Amino acid sequence: MKPTLILVHGAWHNGAGFARLQNELEKIGVASKTVELLSVGSADTKLGDMYGDAEIVRSAIESVDGNCVVLGHSYGGLAITQASAGSKKVQRLIFLTAFMLDEGETLYAACGSVDPAWWNVAADKSRLTADTPENIFYNKCSPEITSEAVATLRTQSLPAFNQPITKVGWKEIPSTYIICEQDNAIPVFAQEAMSARASEQIRMNSDHSPFLSAPRELAEISAKLM
Repeated sequence: MKPTLILVHGAWHNGAGFARLQNELEKIGVASKTVELLSVGSADTKLGDMYGDAEIVRSAIESVDGNCVVLGHSYGGLAITQASAGSKKVQRLIFLTAFMLDEGETLYAACGSVDPAWWNVAADKSRLTADTPENIFYNKCSPEITSEAVATLRTQSLPAFNQPITKVGWKEIPSTYIICEQDNAIPVFAQEAMSARASEQIRMNSDHSPFLSAPRELAEISAKLM
């Protein structure tokens, strides 16, 4: 039985954002499933944290019939790192322009412990939204896809960005880091630094969201890693 590809979205996003990628994966015979992280929600929703997100991913891993490959996008890299540790079902981790952190590290520290200019942080420091997402996340997408994606963005838990990794799956499991060379959210130099921890690196000439801007290419890359 072929492994299932579990797709883990990043901050502000949701599992439905992978629909174009899943369509391409289906065409080439790759089964996939998504999750919904609890650290993301509407403006009036109580948000979960990074550890809760990792539990969601862990549950998805355990629910798969057979083995799986787990892809984490951006912030999703934290959840897959934490969730996959000790799992015998995960054959590979794919970090898609994602935070690939070690034990004790946090996303906020990885950002230099400085709020990027495009973070819009709530007064109570509980959550944040993304300013100018058109340029930050979707600079290689068509106007139509960009407009559709922006409309689905939600608020993100800020405390989740400050919670340290306590379990490190990529130290036990083969990993691939996909560097996105036109990414305006995570600079290429930061991706390259984190990717040195991976078993291998692949480069795409894409923005932060290749599941929207280059779904066929990403599907083909993912299929080769299954």
